[in-house]
Amino acid sequence: MLQIQSFTFNPFQENTYVLWDETLDCIILDPGCSNTYEQEELTRFVESKKLKPVKLVNTHCHIDHVMGNAFVAKKFALDLYIHKDDLFLLENVENIGKMYGVPVVASPFPAYFLDENQNLTFGKTAMQIFHTPGHSPGSISFFDKESKILVVGDVLFNGSIGRTDLPGGNYKTLIHSIVSKLLPLGDDVKVYSGHGPVTTIGKEKLTNPFLI
Repeated sequence: MLQIQSFTFNPFQENTYVLWDETLDCIILDPGCSNTYEQEELTRFVESKKLKPVKLVNTHCHIDHVMGNAFVAKKFALDLYIHKDDLFLLENVENIGKMYGVPVVASPFPAYFLDENQNLTFGKTAMQIFHTPGHSPGSISFFDKESKILVVGDVLFNGSIGRTDLPGGNYKTLIHSIVSKLLPLGDDVKVYSGHGPVTTIGKEKLTNPFLI
């Protein structure tokens, strides 16, 4: 059975996730660790659980979700997986960091591009991939049907949605992504977002002001 652990990192209060199954193979998703303390916290957890990191994955490539890419890739000797439509964001992350006054080490170039109609595999797990643009052009979400775990990056939040005023963002596209691809997955699906607490599809259908 798939398990998930979250960490809240960096000045943007971003959620980093580690997901693993009974094989102890794991993926590190959206590492936002931006300093030595956060890097050590992530490393201690992986080592304490005796996990074996096998993939580094970004739901999208905004600065707060990729600040730890360089560290994680080097520490655990991992290849990076993203959607190709966010490559321009990844390549500009150092300049974007300067705009925010936040130092960031350049991310390694992705070794693989993910898209819909593929699975994100590790151990005995195969998470379904949904291309969910709108917050960014290359935003992708990952769904495990058995555990009802859905990791969405900044597409959908508890009571809100991702902002659409950044380069490549589009409000109508984002709403379409949520309504057509995420809401049909089931009311009891647990939604793990890039910021804030866990929610469910059912709760967002009933209470999210952008969806009702």
